[in-house]
This record gives sequence, C-alpha cells and structure tokens, in this order.
Amino acid sequence: MSDGTAVAGPDGALRCPWALSTPDYVTYHDEEWGRPVHGDDALFERLSLEAFQSGLSWITILRRREGFRAAFAGFEIAKVATFTDVDKDRLLADAGIIRNRAKIEATMANARALAEWTPGDLDDLIWSHAPDPAARPAPKTLADVPAVTPESTALSKALKKRGLRFVGPTTAYALMQACGLVDDHLASCVARSAD
Repeated sequence: MSDGTAVAGPDGALRCPWALSTPDYVTYHDEEWGRPVHGDDALFERLSLEAFQSGLSWITILRRREGFRAAFAGFEIAKVATFTDVDKDRLLADAGIIRNRAKIEATMANARALAEWTPGDLDDLIWSHAPDPAARPAPKTLADVPAVTPESTALSKALKKRGLRFVGPTTAYALMQACGLVDDHLASCVARSAD
C-alpha cells in the first residue's frame, strides 16, 4: 500500500502510485497524461471522456476509448454536431461505450454548441486557464494534488457560460491534468521530467 509517494514499477522507475495498478494505466501515465493537448477536436474528445468518467473509474473509460472514438465519429465536432435522435438511440445501444443517456445527450449538445464557435476558440479558452507553472510546486504525494482549483472553477464557469454541459470544476480540473495545463506527476515521478 502506497503512502501517496511515487512507487517503483516493474522496470524500477518511480511513478505516481495510481499508474501501477494495470499496464493500461502505466502506458497512459507515461505517454499521455499531463502532456500538452491542443486542437479543438482533441480537446473535445478529452472533455467528453472526462464527462463520461464522472462517477466511474478512469480505467473504465480508458479501456473503452476506441469504442468511444468509433461511436462518436472520432470526436470530430462538426460530425458529432449533426447527430440526431437516431444516433442517440444507436449510442444508447452501444456496449462499447458507457450508455448513460445524460452524458450522451450532453456530448451531442456540447458538439452542437462548439460547432458555433470560431475554430480554435475551444483551444484558446481552455489554455487561457492554465495556471503559471512557477506558482505550482511539484506535488510530493497524492495528498498534494487538488481535485479542484480556482482555475478549474473559472474554466468550468467559462465553458458553462458558452453553453457546455457536464463540465463542473472537478471535471475541468481532470481535463487540465490530462491535457497538460498542469503537471501533477509527483516530484519524483519519472514522467514529470519526460518530454
């Protein structure tokens, strides 16, 4: 049992303790989590997956990611914005994703809202909420990693004001972590210094 500090993996490298429970997590942790993500469609995917994760474990979403991509047209905003009730029914019957009506409807509604934005606006809005990295010391233990910050609360409010749903402050912070707006790899984690 970890005390919340970095733990040596099978290769001897220290990692955030959450990353070692499955090989899927190790890959996600080492290669993706905390790395900068740009582009409206890529950020729409991450935002949607974080919303689907609400109330579930991230591994549940991660293992269904390809199913989500297939079901939601690669998370291309322009395509998902055209989804109809027929698509909603198809999604509700798709065992390859999380079949939660409210989350499916929110993803479709978010795509319709985003389709009205100028290209690049989602990227600009999200990244405008990135905190100054110099003001954030590297966390030493998991207890040093917040679930919500003033920046994630502000991002949540900005997204809601622009018509997006399922984007509360906790979801916004998870998005910030996943997309590299913040680096919450522990100070001794091998992935913290990796580029």
